[in-house]
Order: sequence, then C-alpha cells, then structure tokens
Amino acid sequence: MFTPIEIIIILLIGAGAGIFTGIMGGSGVVVVVPMLTLFLAFDPHTAIGTSLLINIIAAVVTSVIYYRHQNIYVKPALWIAFGSVIGAQAGSVFADMIPSVGLSKLFGLMLTPMGVLIWLRGIRRTIGGTQDSQENNTLPVETRRGRLIAFGLGLFVGIMCGLFGAGGGGMIFIILIFALHYPIHLAVGTSSLIMAITATSGTIGYAIQSNIDIYTALIASVPTVLAAWIGAWVANRVDEKTLGRIIGLILIVFGVVMIVTQYIF
Repeated sequence: MFTPIEIIIILLIGAGAGIFTGIMGGSGVVVVVPMLTLFLAFDPHTAIGTSLLINIIAAVVTSVIYYRHQNIYVKPALWIAFGSVIGAQAGSVFADMIPSVGLSKLFGLMLTPMGVLIWLRGIRRTIGGTQDSQENNTLPVETRRGRLIAFGLGLFVGIMCGLFGAGGGGMIFIILIFALHYPIHLAVGTSSLIMAITATSGTIGYAIQSNIDIYTALIASVPTVLAAWIGAWVANRVDEKTLGRIIGLILIVFGVVMIVTQYIF
C-alpha cells in the first residue's frame, strides 16, 4: 500500500497529466512516466503501462469538452487511428526489449524537436501577419493521398505509443497540423479522441506483459478528470496562435527536463 506522501504525489501526477492533456491533447506520459520513476521508483516499463491507463481517462474527458466546442473532426483522421492501433500492439511487445534507461532518453529526444516545430510555426504565423486556412478554421479536405499518409504516420505513432507509453496525442497533433492541415484547436480535439483509442490498444499490450500498476492509475485518475476538464476549457478560450505557442513551449520544456534528469538521477 502507499504512504500518505506517496498518495499525494500520485494525486499531483494525475492533476499534471490532466492539465497537459486538456491543453494540448497530448499524452500525460510526459508527466506521469518521469514522476513515477523519479519519485516513486517505478520501473520505466510499469510507469509507461500505468500512464497509458491514465491517458485513456484524460483523453476521453478532453474529447468531450472539445466536442462540445465543435473542435473534433474525425473522418480524415480515422486512418491515423487505424494505423496507430496496429502499431501500438507491436510497440508494446518490443518495449520489453529496450533497456529501461534507453526509454526515457529516447522519449525526451523525441519531445524536444516536436515542441520546436510547433513553436517556430507559431512564430512564423505571428511575424507574417497573415491568416492561413488554419486560422480561418476551414475543415481539411480528405484525399486518397492524405488517407495513405495518415495510415502510415498512424502506424508510426502507434509503435511509438507502445514503446514510450504515450497515447500518441502529441505526434498525432503534429500529423494533423502538418500533414492533414487541421486548425490547431481542431487538431487538439481530434488528437485527443484518437489518443483515447490508441492508448486503449497500448494499455492492452502492457496489461498482457503485466506492466501496469492498476492502483496507482486509479488514484491518479481522480484529479486527472477535473484537471483535464479545466485544461480543455481554458484551451478552447484562447486563440490559435496563443494555443500553438503554449503547446510548443510545453513540449520543449518537458523534453529537455526528461533528458537532463537522466544525467542527474
């Protein structure tokens, strides 16, 4: 059983994961995994599996809020979901073949360039002073080429989800913006819904490998629900430029922190 201090830590972890997911539709793994490994001495594989279970709850809550604000457009993105479900199963199997230390370093290296891309995109749009289709909130056009790209990228996202425990929200978000040309708010909402599907697939894979701490996930999920609702509520009330730059900064900070902590602890 957990001590009172450990329960408080788990509750704070759940709250952080909820806010992170609510704001950017990304996986709370960037909060859950490093905190569980650093403060509660979890094995990274178990921390990843546990984060996936928490991600399901956070993603569902976030999706509901974005749906109410009409910021979910699933049809073109279903191909991403299809590929990611397949990839998540493969990734969860291969995760046990990667040393625990390697998982955290690789995930940190993955987050940082993601954040830089989105941050620079926000800067370019601000400096240019023009409005593109994203800022006009036009719906993306579905094409055969787009579907093939979406499936291939979704497969990659699923594999990363299985390996690193992320529901794939951050990567799906980038795919929706840069490959399928979604507006930012629409990308966040849609990625949240797809992440819920992908995280479910990844959770099943980790459960089969007995790499999930169900009690930790249940405790953390209590504040996750409230925090995800608040984060999504706030995100739906800021403009596209502001939301994009906030998301980019969050990814950069967490990526750097995860890399640095590997050399400190």
